[in-house]
Amino acid sequence: MASHKETPRQKMIGMMYLVLTAMLALNVSKEVLDGFTVVNDNVQMTNDDFAQKRKGAYANFEKEYALNKNEVGPFLEKSKKAMKISAEMVNYIESLRDELISKTEKIPLDSARRIPLKMLRKKDNYTEPTRILIGSSEDGSNGKARALKKKIIEYRKKMLNLIDPKYRDQIALGLETDDKYYDAWGKKQSWELHYFYDIPLAADIPILNKFITEVNNAELEVVNGLLHEVSADDFKYDRIEAKVLPKTNYLFTGDQYEAEVIVAAYDTSRSPNVYMMRGVDSLSVSRKDQATLISSQNGRINFKFPVTTPGLQKYAGFVSVYDNSGKENTYHFKNEYFVAQPSLTVSATNMNVLYIGVSNPLSISVSGIPSENIYPTISTGTLRKNKGNGWLVTVPAGCKQTTISVSVKINKGMKQMGTENFRVKKLPDPDSYIASKKEGFVSRNTLIEAGKIIAKMPDDFEFDYSFQIISFKMTMQRGFNVYHYESQSNKLTDEMITQIRNTNRGQGIIFEEIVARDPDGSKRILSPLFITIN
Repeated sequence: MASHKETPRQKMIGMMYLVLTAMLALNVSKEVLDGFTVVNDNVQMTNDDFAQKRKGAYANFEKEYALNKNEVGPFLEKSKKAMKISAEMVNYIESLRDELISKTEKIPLDSARRIPLKMLRKKDNYTEPTRILIGSSEDGSNGKARALKKKIIEYRKKMLNLIDPKYRDQIALGLETDDKYYDAWGKKQSWELHYFYDIPLAADIPILNKFITEVNNAELEVVNGLLHEVSADDFKYDRIEAKVLPKTNYLFTGDQYEAEVIVAAYDTSRSPNVYMMRGVDSLSVSRKDQATLISSQNGRINFKFPVTTPGLQKYAGFVSVYDNSGKENTYHFKNEYFVAQPSLTVSATNMNVLYIGVSNPLSISVSGIPSENIYPTISTGTLRKNKGNGWLVTVPAGCKQTTISVSVKINKGMKQMGTENFRVKKLPDPDSYIASKKEGFVSRNTLIEAGKIIAKMPDDFEFDYSFQIISFKMTMQRGFNVYHYESQSNKLTDEMITQIRNTNRGQGIIFEEIVARDPDGSKRILSPLFITIN
């Protein structure tokens, strides 16, 4: 796990801050103070970037939690603590910044929260900020800078306590308060004096906003560190799960059952072993001496055994895999299959699920019976012959389950072969895209040329049903103001295009409240898009 790498913008901010601070130390004219407005604007843009990165890190945590609640749960709770602790620290710094502006400018606190740095009348005033932050002590011990330092030290301690001690040296928290500090003449200074003694308001504000940037960076470091801890001693991929892949789950007497057991993600240098037993619902590790050992090659396991007895058959076992630390991990599996005389086979092309409002392809066959002699019916919905092969099923809204019954024409009569139940579900939400992106960096021209939001079914969905975007909202921030622009179609409006043309590099744009119409005519709200202009 690497420490956070500074972006070009962050490097630029740091350089500008050092240069302007040096100029102040040399008593350069007050016009130089206006340069801190540029620094402050870039610091705030960096904080906006961090907000998106932190959101992405927490989203990754939620995905991991969905896969493995027991293992990831404790780390997710720690990440939520990191979020809470960081939010409290940011609120503290913002309150101190607003108080500084309010008392120096002699304006109400509410006004201080909203006024931009370039509009301050007393940004060259250093007497009042020094009084507030340093106080009357020579080392700043009775000013609010000392309280800020204590808060920072306490914040670092709380954040590091969330990380396992053996990984703490890999976390780059920043916010150091115990370095050696010197003034322009080489005389040693305290942390408080170094940052806030005789510093004008125009410099104090970006300094405090810079501390907020470091808090945001610390939060991101800790959250990514916790995510790293989840799998630090495990396999280096997202998920490991035992999979049984039978060539068929429906057999006839005299057939041979054949299946392949694989580890969905595996390390070829540590091939797993499989312990398997037939006729059981589960197999504990303590009974592995009674089980059949099946060795693997390059992480893949194949087994087969004869089928002789009709009826429901079961087997269970576990996969034994060693992780990077040499610890044995076991992943249990179980499966069952049915052995019968020739009988009805009904299988849904779409994973045994029928979707509301669309034509679901279905294959229906009976061993030894030609397709023209098969007569299926459906309990709820409609069933019709496909123009090609198979059948098409449509089910109405509100239906939860439907049953396919099949009769065949045989020996000049009709014979009932059986029934099959199917679950009925709504189509999953499609993903929304603009310029082939759901999030990330896009140039202004690419965004404008794309011109519209489109909806596509998820990549892992079997069929490409058509959803139509009928409205959306574009949200963007300029300074302290947030602007919303609405479209009543899937296309960018002229006003949206004008606003996009006027964006700066690094400007964030959110496309939200995206409304899509289902194939059956109902409406859905899709997930928002987070775009950054590059």
